[in-house]
Amino acid sequence: MLDAIKTIGVIGAGQMGKGIAQVVAQSGYTAIVVEPYEEVILKAKKSIEKNLQLALERGKIKKKDLPAIHSRIKFEKELEGLAEADYVIEAAVENAAVKIDIFSRLDQICAPHVILTTNTSSVRLGRLASATRRPDKVLGMHFMYPAQMMKLVEIIRTPATSEESYQIVKDLALKMGKTPITVTDSPCFITSRLIQTLINEAIFCLYQGVSSKEEIDTAMKLGMNHPMGPLELADFIGLDVVLAMQQALYNGFQDPKYRPCPLLMSLVEVGHLGRKTGKGFYEYNKDGSKKS
Repeated sequence: MLDAIKTIGVIGAGQMGKGIAQVVAQSGYTAIVVEPYEEVILKAKKSIEKNLQLALERGKIKKKDLPAIHSRIKFEKELEGLAEADYVIEAAVENAAVKIDIFSRLDQICAPHVILTTNTSSVRLGRLASATRRPDKVLGMHFMYPAQMMKLVEIIRTPATSEESYQIVKDLALKMGKTPITVTDSPCFITSRLIQTLINEAIFCLYQGVSSKEEIDTAMKLGMNHPMGPLELADFIGLDVVLAMQQALYNGFQDPKYRPCPLLMSLVEVGHLGRKTGKGFYEYNKDGSKKS
């Protein structure tokens, strides 16, 4: 039952993990964040501190609650640190093999009643569930970026998911102040499937000379009120991640309409991955700002 959950394990302190940990702590739970790299932990702590200050300035939290929220976020470097966790949210690198290994190990570490969830945007849940002896307790809990601000959470269930486990995950999402939607274990679910299709089609528009990259992005920002154009968004996500998700769609459906654009594949092959490498569809300064 939801009342039995006091401590939530969060695996990964990267872009998604640190935001999820903040949500967990703000919701009154103890967050145990597993992150093996000290530099990532330090970066996450600074980011959480900054985001909590922003939440305070916006009236989302009260100043008197800040010390308690901070005290509820703890860091560990090994998965064994989750032995006492009542619930787990995995937010490690978007790699199927890595996630399968994590779920197999969690199954050995965590108590049999613990629900294991993943923040994956593209890995099939059935593959993760089958790596455990508790497939009825393995679900997707896909937060949007940034997790501490975005309201939506996709809950992904497999044919093996129990109704009890699903209800606990849904109730937890609601307690966190999120709006949950339910999705079947289909390639890239809803949000990633739709945004990937938009991004890949935008890349095809550039590849086929329909318009320039700037004007393709402007079309979606001014014409559809998107905060960021699809090519800018691809650079922000990382073109290697975009390609991996597009390949997951293509392989999952075996439908040519999801084939990755050759231009995307070429950019990834030469290491132009977007903001993180300084060059993708656009060029970037060291601070991540776009070069004019």
